[in-house]
Amino acid sequence: MYALTPRLLTILGLMDADGFISGEQIAGTMGMSRAGVHGLIRQAATYGVNVQSVRGRGYRLARPLELLDEARLAGELAPLGLHVLCLPEVDSTNARLLALAAGGAPHGTLLAAEWQTCGRGRRGRRWLGVLGASLAFSLLWRFERPVAQLAGLSLAVGVALVRTMRALGAEGIGLKWPNDVLLGEDKLAGILIELTGDMLAPSAVIGVGLNIRAGEQLTGEVGMPVADLETACGRRLDRNAVLAAVAQELAAVLAFFDQQGFAPLREEWLAWHAWQDRPVAVLGADGRLLTGRAAGVDAQGALLLDTGSGLEPVLSGDVSLRRAG
Repeated sequence: MYALTPRLLTILGLMDADGFISGEQIAGTMGMSRAGVHGLIRQAATYGVNVQSVRGRGYRLARPLELLDEARLAGELAPLGLHVLCLPEVDSTNARLLALAAGGAPHGTLLAAEWQTCGRGRRGRRWLGVLGASLAFSLLWRFERPVAQLAGLSLAVGVALVRTMRALGAEGIGLKWPNDVLLGEDKLAGILIELTGDMLAPSAVIGVGLNIRAGEQLTGEVGMPVADLETACGRRLDRNAVLAAVAQELAAVLAFFDQQGFAPLREEWLAWHAWQDRPVAVLGADGRLLTGRAAGVDAQGALLLDTGSGLEPVLSGDVSLRRAG
């Protein structure tokens, strides 16, 4: 795959879906040859962007494309103490932010990327997106509570995501323990948390992947149903506005969690638990398979599995969850 260069992003930013722009005009703006422009535009398909080309008219986007606006995001989020960095391409936002954290990046650093070459989900799974139609970002948060008291962190992040989506008008949203947001039965967003630093005052890199639009396109690439937020909201969304809204709610929830832990958020999480009281199978990291009924979560965020002979707590990070039967 070609590298997603700032030059290609600039060219895509010159286009829209409402009308054509000539190769000559793009070349003049970019200070490059028309052949060079054409070569870069051909690379756009690699990132899921459909550019229509008509001889004598030029180029246009098959669908609108909204790129990240670092200046706009920084202006909106700076009052919250968040430091915004938008990059064209990274291996993964979590991996890059972990490296920055090791180098002394400040609390509240938010790193977003247009494209991830090795986007990561939980347990080593890949996270895929569509350029300009998904969000992939990570937030560095330095906690004052020890690692042992961060067990419910991914659930708290899920609450922040659902609050934001509901405020945007989303319907049919639910949470799947421990780190997914669903629209109906389909995955809409995922959370990946990685801890670093001192055991008594750790830092967390909180990665979020969120599909804004193009769920149908992603379904074809992933091979399983994938949802998008515009479908849940029933309207067109401003990608930068969604990122700003999520970051604002995350900052509020994380500050609260650092002081109070997950327990005060438990009832709210349960209200959105998509699989509450449904039969599930839990596969442990040791290969042990447990079946039972999802009976909610405890005050520390552990899944409570009703096995028929009592409730068994299942710790986050050690299992995968799936419907039984």
